[in-house]
Amino acid sequence: MTARVLIVDDIPTNVRLLEARLTAEYYEVVSAASGPQAIDIANNSDVDIVLLDVMMPDMDGFEVCQRLKANPKTQHIPVLMITALDQPSDRVKGLEVGADDFLTKPVDDMQLMARVKSLVRLKSLTDELRARAMTGQQIAIEDAMRAMDKINTTGGSILIIDTDQRHAERIQGYLTLEHDVDILNQPADAVFQVTGAQYELALVAMALDDFDPLRVCSQIRTLEHTRNLPIILLSEDADKPKVVRALDLGVNDFISRPVERNELAARVRTQIRRHRYALELRQSVNNTMALAVTDDMTGLYNRRYFDRHLGVMLSKAQSQDRDMALMILDIDHFKAVNDTYGHDIGDAVLKEFATRLKRNIRGVDLACRFGGEEFVVLMPDTDYGQAELVAERVRQSIAERSFEVNAGRPLSVTVSAGVTLNESDADTPETLIKRADVALYRAKREGRNRVVFDAA
Repeated sequence: MTARVLIVDDIPTNVRLLEARLTAEYYEVVSAASGPQAIDIANNSDVDIVLLDVMMPDMDGFEVCQRLKANPKTQHIPVLMITALDQPSDRVKGLEVGADDFLTKPVDDMQLMARVKSLVRLKSLTDELRARAMTGQQIAIEDAMRAMDKINTTGGSILIIDTDQRHAERIQGYLTLEHDVDILNQPADAVFQVTGAQYELALVAMALDDFDPLRVCSQIRTLEHTRNLPIILLSEDADKPKVVRALDLGVNDFISRPVERNELAARVRTQIRRHRYALELRQSVNNTMALAVTDDMTGLYNRRYFDRHLGVMLSKAQSQDRDMALMILDIDHFKAVNDTYGHDIGDAVLKEFATRLKRNIRGVDLACRFGGEEFVVLMPDTDYGQAELVAERVRQSIAERSFEVNAGRPLSVTVSAGVTLNESDADTPETLIKRADVALYRAKREGRNRVVFDAA
């Protein structure tokens, strides 16, 4: 995933070093030599992440960060503070003025890229939610942004997963003044522990006896209601390669042992604030979206909403030179279901199909009912390989398990899918839909229950 990175530093050498590292990974880089210049760029152009030096004349990084986070127009942009200061109090101050993360010079390349990737993913998801809100035309996005300031970060429900009881109790002691904290000493029971619970954060130790901590994190992510649960790893210096891998897989943050209690408290507050804010934003989208843009039967967005949102997202992808994929799906032999079992069973199949579709796409993807038994999924920041993974996961989720819809016996249902990608500035919503539709009909002709790309 590419992104536009704003580097803020008054020393040109530092800017050039960071720029070289980032451009080598195909990030677009802009720079600012002062705080006011950085604020102006963030206000007036599309920025995906800010790398912000602390020690600058006139306006230091702490004040710049505070101003960015106080402005509804820029507060959703992740800020990664970079400084030569290495005192825990400085890290805490950075987090408390709203920084999303904090790195100390000299910056380790692996940590830098892992942090940037993680925060860019967060920005992408936030952008998609904000775009959906604006597309609906009835969501007061400014109110949703202001809600960030009102979020209380105390009283969080936290789960510590650590096989070392003594270490776990020490961490628990650091947090119990502000939060409700449970300890789990058996990592194998993590899925059982979080099922039905309402945890807002998980702290997972890297040093788990006879257990892979990344496997624990992965298992937590498999549950629908904990898919977006923030996870912080408690790591040792020797764990750096595995921590980088964890961040790349979607773990939210890490803190190194020995754990400094104020830094831990600040990082925990940051994650709980983000989590509660995302929940509020999602709830705002869900509660205020008019029925006019929602399909009554499946609960998905309808064709009217999709047509409008596709235009918005295609323009954004083209202006920022980003990938985007579009998938059209059609339930195979659906007419036979209606003719054989009746329209009530057909409706039940549509509802179950929509449920499985939502469960097997990603948080940034938008699923809509296109009409009848046709559905469409819009996938921002998605290349060929990623689109293929999503499409195949959806197809398999439909075909591998029968539909239990009170038809007297389980129904076997399959789906065909056509996928296309945003290829050039000449693309329009109509050409994308046409290409995906042509690919869909190829899938039908070639035997159904398959995914076909228009360029394949």
